[in-house]
Amino acid sequence: MNKGLSSLIQLFFPHQCIGCKSDALALKHLLCNRCIYQLPKTGFFLHPGNPVEKAFYGRLQLEQAAALYYFTKNSLVQDLMIQLKYRGNRPAGLFLGRMMGLAMLDSGRFTDIDLLLPLPLNERKQFTRGYNQAEIICNGISEITGLPVICHALRRKQYTESQTTHGRVARWLNMEGVFEVNEPELLLNKHILLVDDVITTGATIEACGSYILSVTNTKLSVAAAAYTI
Repeated sequence: MNKGLSSLIQLFFPHQCIGCKSDALALKHLLCNRCIYQLPKTGFFLHPGNPVEKAFYGRLQLEQAAALYYFTKNSLVQDLMIQLKYRGNRPAGLFLGRMMGLAMLDSGRFTDIDLLLPLPLNERKQFTRGYNQAEIICNGISEITGLPVICHALRRKQYTESQTTHGRVARWLNMEGVFEVNEPELLLNKHILLVDDVITTGATIEACGSYILSVTNTKLSVAAAAYTI
Protein backbone atom coordinates (compact mmCIF):
# COMPACT_ATOMS: atom_id res chain seq x y z
CA MET A 1 0.00 0.00 0.00
CA ASN A 2 2.73 2.45 0.95
CA LYS A 3 4.72 1.63 -2.19
CA GLY A 4 1.67 2.09 -4.35
CA LEU A 5 0.82 5.40 -2.72
CA SER A 6 4.39 6.60 -3.16
CA SER A 7 4.29 5.68 -6.85
CA LEU A 8 0.98 7.52 -7.29
CA ILE A 9 2.35 10.65 -5.62
CA GLN A 10 5.46 10.49 -7.78
CA LEU A 11 3.29 10.20 -10.89
CA PHE A 12 1.22 13.31 -10.22
CA PHE A 13 3.75 15.31 -8.15
CA PRO A 14 7.16 14.17 -9.42
CA HIS A 15 9.99 14.53 -6.92
CA GLN A 16 13.17 15.30 -8.82
CA CYS A 17 16.84 15.66 -8.01
CA ILE A 18 17.72 19.36 -7.75
CA GLY A 19 20.80 18.72 -9.86
CA CYS A 20 20.02 16.41 -12.78
CA LYS A 21 16.19 16.38 -12.47
CA SER A 22 16.14 12.59 -12.24
CA ASP A 23 13.12 11.16 -10.42
CA ALA A 24 15.06 8.07 -9.32
CA LEU A 25 15.48 9.10 -5.71
CA ALA A 26 13.62 8.77 -2.43
CA LEU A 27 11.14 11.47 -1.45
CA LYS A 28 13.29 12.52 1.51
CA HIS A 29 16.37 13.15 -0.67
CA LEU A 30 17.22 16.39 -2.49
CA LEU A 31 20.00 15.02 -4.67
CA CYS A 32 20.67 11.69 -6.31
CA ASN A 33 23.85 9.83 -5.37
CA ARG A 34 25.50 10.80 -8.64
CA CYS A 35 24.99 14.53 -8.05
CA ILE A 36 26.15 14.25 -4.43
CA TYR A 37 29.33 12.55 -5.63
CA GLN A 38 29.93 15.31 -8.19
CA LEU A 39 29.64 18.21 -5.73
CA PRO A 40 32.99 20.05 -5.74
CA LYS A 41 34.53 19.21 -2.37
CA THR A 42 37.41 21.40 -1.23
CA GLY A 43 39.08 18.93 1.14
CA PHE A 44 39.73 21.86 3.51
CA PHE A 45 38.41 20.07 6.59
CA LEU A 46 41.31 17.62 6.34
CA HIS A 47 44.12 20.15 5.93
CA PRO A 48 45.49 22.84 8.26
CA GLY A 49 46.66 25.97 6.47
CA ASN A 50 43.93 25.65 3.85
CA PRO A 51 42.76 28.74 1.90
CA VAL A 52 39.96 29.54 4.37
CA GLU A 53 42.40 29.57 7.29
CA LYS A 54 44.88 31.63 5.28
CA ALA A 55 42.16 34.16 4.46
CA PHE A 56 41.99 35.07 8.16
CA TYR A 57 45.72 35.19 8.90
CA GLY A 58 46.45 38.47 10.66
CA ARG A 59 42.75 39.30 10.81
CA LEU A 60 41.20 36.87 13.29
CA GLN A 61 42.68 34.34 15.72
CA LEU A 62 41.21 30.98 14.70
CA GLU A 63 41.88 27.46 15.86
CA GLN A 64 40.62 25.83 12.66
CA ALA A 65 38.64 26.93 9.63
CA ALA A 66 37.19 25.15 6.61
CA ALA A 67 34.51 25.15 3.96
CA LEU A 68 33.06 22.01 2.43
CA TYR A 69 32.41 22.91 -1.22
CA TYR A 70 33.65 25.37 -3.81
CA PHE A 71 31.05 27.98 -4.78
CA THR A 72 30.92 29.08 -8.41
CA LYS A 73 28.24 30.78 -10.46
CA ASN A 74 25.74 28.63 -12.33
CA SER A 75 26.71 25.58 -10.31
CA LEU A 76 24.77 23.02 -8.30
CA VAL A 77 26.21 24.49 -5.10
CA GLN A 78 24.78 27.87 -6.08
CA ASP A 79 21.43 26.22 -6.79
CA LEU A 80 21.43 24.70 -3.30
CA MET A 81 22.18 28.11 -1.77
CA ILE A 82 19.38 29.76 -3.75
CA GLN A 83 16.99 27.02 -2.65
CA LEU A 84 18.01 27.55 0.98
CA LYS A 85 18.14 31.33 1.14
CA TYR A 86 15.40 32.47 -1.21
CA ARG A 87 12.99 29.59 -1.84
CA GLY A 88 12.28 28.37 1.67
CA ASN A 89 14.00 25.02 1.13
CA ARG A 90 15.14 24.22 4.66
CA PRO A 91 16.04 20.61 3.78
CA ALA A 92 18.78 22.03 1.53
CA GLY A 93 20.38 23.59 4.62
CA LEU A 94 19.99 20.40 6.64
CA PHE A 95 21.65 18.45 3.83
CA LEU A 96 24.60 20.85 3.72
CA GLY A 97 24.91 20.74 7.50
CA ARG A 98 24.89 16.95 7.63
CA MET A 99 27.59 16.78 4.97
CA MET A 100 29.65 19.31 6.98
CA GLY A 101 29.14 17.26 10.13
CA LEU A 102 30.44 14.14 8.41
CA ALA A 103 33.45 16.09 7.13
CA MET A 104 34.16 17.35 10.65
CA LEU A 105 34.10 13.83 12.09
CA ASP A 106 36.29 12.47 9.30
CA SER A 107 38.86 15.25 9.67
CA GLY A 108 39.80 14.73 13.31
CA ARG A 109 40.55 18.46 13.44
CA PHE A 110 37.30 19.69 15.03
CA THR A 111 37.16 17.33 17.99
CA ASP A 112 37.16 19.82 20.87
CA ILE A 113 34.32 22.10 19.72
CA ASP A 114 31.86 22.89 22.54
CA LEU A 115 29.01 24.49 20.62
CA LEU A 116 27.74 25.62 17.24
CA LEU A 117 26.96 29.31 16.73
CA PRO A 118 25.17 30.32 13.51
CA LEU A 119 26.17 33.67 12.08
CA PRO A 120 23.21 35.82 13.15
CA LEU A 121 20.86 37.60 10.80
CA ASN A 122 19.32 40.94 11.60
CA GLU A 123 15.80 40.46 13.01
CA ARG A 124 14.27 42.29 10.06
CA LYS A 125 15.97 40.07 7.50
CA GLN A 126 15.21 36.91 9.47
CA PHE A 127 11.54 37.87 9.73
CA THR A 128 11.40 38.42 5.97
CA ARG A 129 13.13 35.11 5.18
CA GLY A 130 11.38 33.20 7.94
CA TYR A 131 14.56 31.65 9.33
CA ASN A 132 18.31 32.02 9.55
CA GLN A 133 19.93 29.79 6.92
CA ALA A 134 23.07 29.40 9.06
CA GLU A 135 20.95 28.07 11.91
CA ILE A 136 19.43 25.44 9.60
CA ILE A 137 22.94 24.38 8.58
CA CYS A 138 23.93 24.19 12.26
CA ASN A 139 20.95 21.94 12.92
CA GLY A 140 22.22 19.57 10.24
CA ILE A 141 25.72 19.57 11.74
CA SER A 142 24.23 18.91 15.17
CA GLU A 143 22.33 15.86 13.88
CA ILE A 144 25.66 14.26 12.95
CA THR A 145 27.94 15.51 15.73
CA GLY A 146 25.57 15.92 18.67
CA LEU A 147 26.94 19.41 19.35
CA PRO A 148 24.47 21.94 20.80
CA VAL A 149 23.31 24.90 18.71
CA ILE A 150 23.31 28.26 20.51
CA CYS A 151 21.36 30.94 18.67
CA HIS A 152 20.85 33.87 21.05
CA ALA A 153 24.27 34.58 22.56
CA LEU A 154 25.14 36.93 19.71
CA ARG A 155 22.94 39.54 18.09
CA ARG A 156 23.12 41.32 14.78
CA LYS A 157 21.80 44.68 15.89
CA GLN A 158 21.99 46.55 12.58
CA TYR A 159 20.42 45.76 9.23
CA THR A 160 22.92 45.62 6.38
CA GLU A 161 22.23 45.39 2.69
CA SER A 162 23.51 42.42 0.69
CA GLN A 163 27.30 42.27 0.57
CA THR A 164 27.47 40.55 -2.80
CA THR A 165 28.16 43.72 -4.80
CA HIS A 166 30.72 45.20 -2.39
CA GLY A 167 34.49 44.92 -2.49
CA ARG A 168 36.57 43.73 0.46
CA VAL A 169 37.14 47.15 2.06
CA ALA A 170 33.51 48.19 1.61
CA ARG A 171 32.33 44.90 3.14
CA TRP A 172 34.58 45.40 6.16
CA LEU A 173 33.39 49.00 6.69
CA ASN A 174 29.79 47.87 6.28
CA MET A 175 30.26 45.48 9.23
CA GLU A 176 31.53 48.00 11.80
CA GLY A 177 29.38 47.97 14.93
CA VAL A 178 26.90 45.47 13.50
CA PHE A 179 27.18 42.73 16.17
CA GLU A 180 26.95 42.54 19.93
CA VAL A 181 27.24 39.75 22.51
CA ASN A 182 24.08 39.80 24.61
CA GLU A 183 24.53 36.52 26.54
CA PRO A 184 28.28 36.18 27.14
CA GLU A 185 27.77 33.55 29.85
CA LEU A 186 26.78 31.09 27.12
CA LEU A 187 30.15 31.54 25.42
CA LEU A 188 32.41 31.84 28.46
CA ASN A 189 35.33 29.35 28.41
CA LYS A 190 33.99 27.67 25.26
CA HIS A 191 35.48 26.64 21.93
CA ILE A 192 32.91 27.97 19.48
CA LEU A 193 32.35 26.91 15.88
CA LEU A 194 30.95 29.92 14.00
CA VAL A 195 28.95 28.66 11.02
CA ASP A 196 27.95 30.47 7.82
CA ASP A 197 26.64 29.42 4.42
CA VAL A 198 29.25 30.96 2.08
CA ILE A 199 32.60 32.62 2.78
CA THR A 200 33.72 35.23 0.27
CA THR A 201 36.01 37.94 1.65
CA GLY A 202 35.39 36.86 5.26
CA ALA A 203 34.52 40.41 6.38
CA THR A 204 31.32 39.37 8.13
CA ILE A 205 33.00 36.44 9.87
CA GLU A 206 35.87 38.72 10.92
CA ALA A 207 33.53 41.30 12.45
CA CYS A 208 31.40 38.70 14.21
CA GLY A 209 34.38 36.67 15.38
CA SER A 210 36.04 39.65 17.02
CA TYR A 211 33.03 40.06 19.32
CA ILE A 212 33.05 36.37 20.19
CA LEU A 213 36.73 36.50 21.12
CA SER A 214 36.07 39.48 23.39
CA VAL A 215 34.36 37.06 25.79
CA THR A 216 36.73 35.69 28.44
CA ASN A 217 38.69 32.58 27.50
CA THR A 218 36.86 31.79 24.28
CA LYS A 219 38.39 29.95 21.34
CA LEU A 220 37.01 30.28 17.84
CA SER A 221 36.83 28.06 14.77
CA VAL A 222 34.92 28.72 11.54
CA ALA A 223 33.08 26.46 9.12
CA ALA A 224 31.02 27.21 6.03
CA ALA A 225 29.16 25.16 3.50
CA ALA A 226 30.96 26.81 0.61
CA TYR A 227 33.90 29.01 -0.31
CA THR A 228 33.99 31.30 -3.34
CA ILE A 229 36.83 31.02 -5.84
